[in-house]
Formats: sequence, structure tokens, C-alpha cells
Amino acid sequence: MKEQVNNEKLRLMVFESAKSLGQRVDENLLEMYNLDKNKNTFILPIKESFFEDGHLKVEISETVRGKDVFFITDIGNYSVTYNIHGFTNHASPNDLLMQLKDGIGACSRHADKINVVMPLLYAGRQHRRNTRENLTCGQSLRELDDISKIRSFITFDAHDQGVEHAIRNMEFDNFYAVDMILDKFIDDLSLDELKNLVFIAPDNGAVGRRNVYLNSFSYPDIHREAGSFVKQRDFNNLVDGKYPILSHDYSGNKNLKGKTAIIVDDMISSGGSMFDVVKELKNLHIGNVYIIVTYALFTKGINEFRKLYKEGKIQGVYTSNLSYIPLEYLKEEWLHVCDCSKELSQIIYNIHNDLSISSILRDRSESVLKLEKKFKEDKKK
Repeated sequence: MKEQVNNEKLRLMVFESAKSLGQRVDENLLEMYNLDKNKNTFILPIKESFFEDGHLKVEISETVRGKDVFFITDIGNYSVTYNIHGFTNHASPNDLLMQLKDGIGACSRHADKINVVMPLLYAGRQHRRNTRENLTCGQSLRELDDISKIRSFITFDAHDQGVEHAIRNMEFDNFYAVDMILDKFIDDLSLDELKNLVFIAPDNGAVGRRNVYLNSFSYPDIHREAGSFVKQRDFNNLVDGKYPILSHDYSGNKNLKGKTAIIVDDMISSGGSMFDVVKELKNLHIGNVYIIVTYALFTKGINEFRKLYKEGKIQGVYTSNLSYIPLEYLKEEWLHVCDCSKELSQIIYNIHNDLSISSILRDRSESVLKLEKKFKEDKKK
């Protein structure tokens, strides 16, 4: 059994929902501290209990007195199961949020500082009130904000960063997985594909993310364009919690023949919008199509994506490992999951040691340097 690091206040409370990511973060941090990862760990031993009446409990098996504890949870991990009244139930985001709060309550009196790492933000799409409904995301943040020991809240690619206006005490740090995803993406694409790019926002809400990726390809040998789609919805009917989309109308240069399209968004839910966007782009004679999202939830499965790939209508989907993706999906050759644990480890290291995180938040130079290296190596051939 690995031993807790001596004389070090940093501790990780990794829930089962984020076990894989948490273990990678632990290994990275041990390397940063020059510690033997085979003998040491920052991860606290905990017991997560779900009772058959639906209640839950988190027990900590080691003292956290005076420690700086980072809680790591994945509220999107629906593979966590428990028995309730004789049948198997899959944990929902509500269950996992309550588990997080229970874990915080178990150590809040003794820990020196508490930090919450929730890459996929709870109720992130309920960030504003459109009708008679609750501001769910803001309310959950406010409840955490009222816990005095919580110093910082860390998330990735919040659907709308304006939700931080709900809090006044803890820090709210919203990071992007851009560099980690582009590290693999740039390696995989050919130079011909990279020379003529069009960056696509599938709706108005994705324009900011599209621009982040567009600016990351600021290199003289690359021609860049921007385009976006506007969703026309039927606001008279609500189906499965959504207003049905009537059409996607493209705005931008429609001379797309032979160009490489990069569709950028924060997440894939069912994928319906992506399918419509790909169809419209193919009608405009686009060349290769790639999809980049921070979270690939695939709530309706992957059959349609598999079909589009086999038909040559998409060349790949790039996403992060910040939220759960079933193991069988990882075998798909069109799905590329990029490891973001190093960036998260650096974030935790800097916050724990009171170092600046500005460069992690804003620096987009790595992709430009990678592009420069790739084009220079080609010119030498």
C-alpha cells in the first residue's frame, strides 16, 4: 500500500467518479515533487457508501487536520452505480453533487483549506433563467460559496462563465483544454489539411470558443476563416427538455470547397446539432470535417457518429478525458481522447503553492510553436 507523503499539506480527495483522472493527477504531482509514485500518494483513503434507501455517506480514513485538500469529482460519470430498494441505479449529477457536499462536510472542520475540482460544471446549461425555472448552476455554486473553508472552485470550459457572479467568497477559475487537445490534433493532421482552415461555431453560444481555437492557429502559412450557424428553434414546444431545432442557417463565406472544417463547441450531448451542421457543410462542398469539444457526453450513443465516419463525412472527433467516456467508445478509431491531467496537475500545484495561474489561463503559444515546428520540418525535406 502506498504511504501518504510526510511533511506535505497537499491532499487529494478523489471520488470514484473521477478515479482515472485523479490517479493521473496524483502521479503527475508526485513527479513534480520528485517523489516515488510507487511508494507515495497524495490521494486520501476514503469510503463512499450508498445505502439501499437512497442516502449516501463519505468517510475519511485518515486525518486531514491542517491539510490543503483538493476534491476531484466528475458529475458526468453515469457508470457509478448503487443498489436502492432492490434494483441497480446509476448515479446522477444530483447524487454526485450531494456526495461532494458530504465529503466536504466530513473534513471542513479540520482541513486548513478546501478546493473543489469539478471539470464538468454541475447544471452548467442552467446558467440563466428563461422562464419559471431555477438558476440551478448559480444556486449550487452559491451553496458551496457559503462554506467558509472552500478557497477555490476549478472547472473547465464552463458553458457561460457569467455563473461566477453567483459567488462572492471563493475563487472561480475557468480553464480550457485547448492546448492539450491541439497537441494531438496538430500532430494528426496533414500539412495540406492545415493550410486552409475554416473554424465553425455550431451556434451563437460557441462563437467565443471558436475564436479561441482560431487564434491558436495564428501562423503565416495557414489561411483561416470563421463561420457560424444560427439555430432556428420552435419555442412553442418543449421536447425532452429542449426546444426543437427547425433549421441551422450558415453565416460566413460559402465558398468552402476543399477546405478543412473544424467545428468547435463545449460539448456533444445527443449530437443532433452536430449532425445537422455536418450535413449543411457537406452541402457547401467542404473538404474534411473535424469536431473538437471539451466534453463528449454521447447521451444517445455513438452509432450516428460511427456512421458519419464510415461515410467519410467526418474525419474525427477530438475531446478531453475530463469527464467519463465508456471504455468501449475509446476503441473507435475516429474518437481521440486527449489527456488533460498534466494541465490540471499544474493548476493544483500552483494554487497549493500560491503561485500565479495567469499563464495557464491565457497562454495559447504552445499550439503556434507546434505549428511552426511542423511546417519548418516539412520545408527541410
